[in-house]
Amino acid sequence: MAEIYLTPDCITELKAKQLTNKTLALITDDAGGKYSLHGGACSIGTKFTLVVLDQPDPDYNVPVENNAGLKLYTSDYDIYFLGKGLKLDYRKAMLSLSNNGQLLDNNVQIADGSKVLEAFAEGIPAEIKNC
Repeated sequence: MAEIYLTPDCITELKAKQLTNKTLALITDDAGGKYSLHGGACSIGTKFTLVVLDQPDPDYNVPVENNAGLKLYTSDYDIYFLGKGLKLDYRKAMLSLSNNGQLLDNNVQIADGSKVLEAFAEGIPAEIKNC
């Protein structure tokens, strides 16, 4: 089972953004997933995004246990890049994601999943319309 520790500063930031009662997906932002905003082959596993979902997404159905009680999920694909000992922190106005072995991303983005899908459907690059 996937687990992540959210630091007190991270929890405070997510509360301030009113995200603690939302459904969230932690994705590897590698240009391959349906919510992916960045990346490509050379950046796989170096960029991550928390996607705010209007409802659970069957493509992201792997629960990520956490100390904040968040409804947090990932996918079988994305879990491969996360590793053991996950930690999400908030420092210097940025979310950072690490595991037991390394810093994975020092600037985890937060994106509105419905806006990302809408932008893709309109053919607009999501980074123009993401939240």
